[in-house]
Amino acid sequence: MVFKIFEINKLALLCTILLILSFHKVSSGANQWHFYDGTSPADIIAGDVFFEIIDPPELRYSYRVRPAKDFGAPFNQSYLFEKAHLVPTNPSHSCSDIKNYEDIVGHIALSERGECSFVYKTAKAQEAGARAIIITESIDKWEESVDHLIEMVDDKMDLNVNIPAGFLLGRNGVTILRTLKHLHIPYAIINLPVNMTYTPISKMNQPPWITW
Repeated sequence: MVFKIFEINKLALLCTILLILSFHKVSSGANQWHFYDGTSPADIIAGDVFFEIIDPPELRYSYRVRPAKDFGAPFNQSYLFEKAHLVPTNPSHSCSDIKNYEDIVGHIALSERGECSFVYKTAKAQEAGARAIIITESIDKWEESVDHLIEMVDDKMDLNVNIPAGFLLGRNGVTILRTLKHLHIPYAIINLPVNMTYTPISKMNQPPWITW
């Protein structure tokens, strides 16, 4: 009887260790989705939006964006973008007048983080005629070890911003920027938002550089 109890306890201990290791695999690492606060993946994704790149083929995946917390318009049916251009801004940080505004008018600006606030970047993109802006980490300053989605908040600059703004994981944003530059093309073609409400995480067309 004592031997059987000992074997059962060993089995329970092994199961506990495997459960801890499994949770650690999901909740740690720079390229995870950071489910470290006890909420479920569905709860986290519910507050975010997705877009898909349909061209170029090298980037044909679904990407998650965290909308600005308390400024700009929401990503909803009023802002439905089909085959829109996702255009890297010039200058890349969009903290001054955007030079390639002719490519951005009526489309979505892709700006790098740094140099000025998120609200100011959004205001400059709006001024250039963008219908939305997506902000990601700077190519020069991105660090894989600290890669995570950021909550963009209003910095109280009292700017009139009324286009949607969202933050894209640095790993995705930097890859998009580098790929467009490598292919010598000025923009990617995207659909935004894409409804992922009833799509299991395992079935999402995530980029291969995002691991679980």
